[in-house]
Amino acid sequence: MAQSDFLYPQNPRRRQEVNRLHQQLLDCLSDCFQVTNKLTGLLNAHLGCRLAFIEMRSDATIKRNCDLIIQAVTKIQKELQKVDEALKDKLEPTLYRKLRDIKERETEKIAIVQKVISVILGEATAAASAVAVKLVGSNVTTGIISKLASVLTHIGTSILGSIGVAVLSLGIDMVVQAILGAVERTQLQSAIQSYEKHLTEFKAASEKYHHAIAEVTDAVKRQLRKRSPEKRVEKDMVSQI
Repeated sequence: MAQSDFLYPQNPRRRQEVNRLHQQLLDCLSDCFQVTNKLTGLLNAHLGCRLAFIEMRSDATIKRNCDLIIQAVTKIQKELQKVDEALKDKLEPTLYRKLRDIKERETEKIAIVQKVISVILGEATAAASAVAVKLVGSNVTTGIISKLASVLTHIGTSILGSIGVAVLSLGIDMVVQAILGAVERTQLQSAIQSYEKHLTEFKAASEKYHHAIAEVTDAVKRQLRKRSPEKRVEKDMVSQI
């Protein structure tokens, strides 16, 4: 037991709370790495992008890992912006406005995108159109991804940014030293408050991000299922020739 624990008997409990909140933050970060890679895979597979996958670094700080996600989503935004600009250039103004209109049905938007997607990508697929509609014709790029990047920036510049991802393996006392350099009550309370504040923002932003990417994935799956019966018919026709 640290000497200050005799003066502040609640310190051991506070250390446990710091430990718990730190793990929650790491879990959120890990989830964001996975979802960002899922989005990267979708863009590479269906929109012809060549984005790199990212990996959470256990030997780096929280800030460094936040920066890796921010860099990845910024590149994703740029790729989607290119698609958006191409659609705007190839579509008639009235059709482009429909693509941006939240009141328009998704099936109508996919049909609009399919009119020009082959010119943009070199081939026309329903899956590519669905990805474009879900990501370009919505607030995913400008809203949800931007909010996530903003929250990650705030975390990186807070007192939590300098904490090492792998610090938990050193034990609770080492966690406190790595985070605070001391075990006084006010410092522990300050750390807990910072964790709670940033976790609340991070969880809200990441949940919207996860939900948006899940919608894109589901839309692609629906389009692929629609196409699969046609492919089976084509295969049967070929086999009969």
